[in-house]
Amino acid sequence: MSLKGIFPIDKWIFRSRSIMESLSAEEMDRLLSDMVEQVYKKGQIIFRENNPAFGIYYIKQGKVKKYKQDRNGNEHIIYVANEGELIGYHPVLAGDTYPDSAAALEDSRIAFIPREVFLSAMEWAPNLSKHLLSALSYEYSVLANSLSIVAKHSVRERLAISLIVLREKYKVSEQDTNDVSINISRKDLASMTATTEENVVRILKELKDEGIVGTQGRKIIIHDVKALVQMANYQ
Repeated sequence: MSLKGIFPIDKWIFRSRSIMESLSAEEMDRLLSDMVEQVYKKGQIIFRENNPAFGIYYIKQGKVKKYKQDRNGNEHIIYVANEGELIGYHPVLAGDTYPDSAAALEDSRIAFIPREVFLSAMEWAPNLSKHLLSALSYEYSVLANSLSIVAKHSVRERLAISLIVLREKYKVSEQDTNDVSINISRKDLASMTATTEENVVRILKELKDEGIVGTQGRKIIIHDVKALVQMANYQ
């Protein structure tokens, strides 16, 4: 089912997909000709925080987690990027290092766009700069919203929000009315929810007992997204 009217999912979704969609067919072909495609296995690092930003990554298939590490080496997932999205373009535009790390959440096909190629494309693709600026502005509001959730919501509410967001990432289509299966480790889900793995396991068991979710190994099947929306208590 659609979340329209019952949950503001747009507040958790970046708009980097619109950057590539702004290109004409000819412009897209020109940019694709300069991409270098690579397959990343689940868990494989794509780039690391503080490393030089030599280019941008376009997710052609799969899912990627963007995360930061604290001084103890613990991961904090700040975003899950989906097929069609760009990652790593902020530091390329700023001539800076990557502000976070990225790794494949599942086996993924990702194209690398060298920095000089992307900067050149901004000159011959007139819509690119406008959509980049719009996407950057929107991502700031998404990250600010995500940070505010940690301060204002309980662990149970945060987990509900994480499951709602992941459901949106894993569903097959906008019209998908079936149960949605999320393939994510409890460790990654805890990192995304800003809690412990033990809390995630405990609350998932409660939700399973209530019939809101089901599990198959590490997969979490969302049966009742409306119940999750009520549980999230997001105003």
